[in-house]
Amino acid sequence: MMEAVEGTIITLVQWLRLAVETTGALVIALGVFMAISRFTHTFALQQPESYVEVRLTLARYLALALEFELGADILSTAIAPSWDQIGKLGAIAVIRTGLNYFLMREMKEERVKGPGHTEQGVRAAQE
Repeated sequence: MMEAVEGTIITLVQWLRLAVETTGALVIALGVFMAISRFTHTFALQQPESYVEVRLTLARYLALALEFELGADILSTAIAPSWDQIGKLGAIAVIRTGLNYFLMREMKEERVKGPGHTEQGVRAAQE
C-alpha cells in the first residue's frame, strides 16, 4: 500500500517537474520572440539607442525562465536524492542564481540610466 502511494507521488512529481521545465522553455521562447519583434521594429526605425530595451526585454524573460528551470531542478532532486544529485543541484543552483543576479543587476543599471541612453552619450559626457 505504502509503495503504491510512494510510486504515485514520484510519478506526480516527475510530471510536475516536466511541466515546470516546459514552462521555463516556453518563457524563453516567448522572450526570444518578443526580443526579435522589438529588434525588428527598432532596426526598421533605425533607433540604435533602443537596442538596450531589446536586451532588457530578453533579460527579463531569461531571468523568469531561470527561476522556472531552478524549480524544476529542485523537484527532480526532491524524490529520493543521492549525494551526487544534491551536489549537481547545488552547482546548478549557484550557476543559475549567479546568472540571475547579473541579469537583474544589469536591468537595474539600465533602468537607472534611463531611456535614450547611448554609449556615445556616455563617452561624450566622460570627455
